[in-house]
Amino acid sequence: MARKETAADAANTGRLKQIALTYKMTRRADKKIGLVLAAVGIITFGVFLAIGFLIGHPIYLGILGFLLAFLATAIVFGRRAERAAFGQMEGQPGAAAAVLDNIGRGWTTTPAVAMNRSQDVVHRAVGKAGIVLIAEGNPNRVKSLLAAEKKKMNRIVADVPVHDVIVGPGEGQVELKKLRTTMLKFPRVLTGPQVTATNDRLRALGDLMSNMPLPKGPMPRGMKLPKGGPKAR
Repeated sequence: MARKETAADAANTGRLKQIALTYKMTRRADKKIGLVLAAVGIITFGVFLAIGFLIGHPIYLGILGFLLAFLATAIVFGRRAERAAFGQMEGQPGAAAAVLDNIGRGWTTTPAVAMNRSQDVVHRAVGKAGIVLIAEGNPNRVKSLLAAEKKKMNRIVADVPVHDVIVGPGEGQVELKKLRTTMLKFPRVLTGPQVTATNDRLRALGDLMSNMPLPKGPMPRGMKLPKGGPKAR
């Protein structure tokens, strides 16, 4: 019994530390977060308390108002913390991959399936919507990366729809904070077994490429790589 209580206390302490850390991180980007949360809590509680006095039940409405004020404050805090996190991640290399890692169940994500020397990168996600290729980097350069990867996907899994998304603030692009929502809006056209089969085929291709033997020793002078050979990633 004592061990269970100790574990519960440790878990609660960990949650409090996480909330405090999240608040500090949010406050760096959102200086008014404290005032906003206080205003939401006080106004919500005050409205219910006033209604309680009007109808003659201040205690009941006061308790309800306190609980709803706490809930409203938590919701506002969560949304503003999320907005602050996305604001700090915006434009950072690998930001899209971090979002994809938290997209939820039903998706299998593979970061950096294609990359160029300028560190523009394409990630891949597979789910019931099919295959989604997510690019981040210079919009003019990533288009060629996307086209090459999309052509490869159509050749390997021709019966699976392939979508492409470019992450960024420009026209025709998807903002980082809207990436998860955009992907979840794609129509679901595959069944669970079809998603598994698609992942297996792509995984087998990756294993085949990684296990492909490469010739040892220096390349002979005058020898050129054949067209369509492996590209730098």
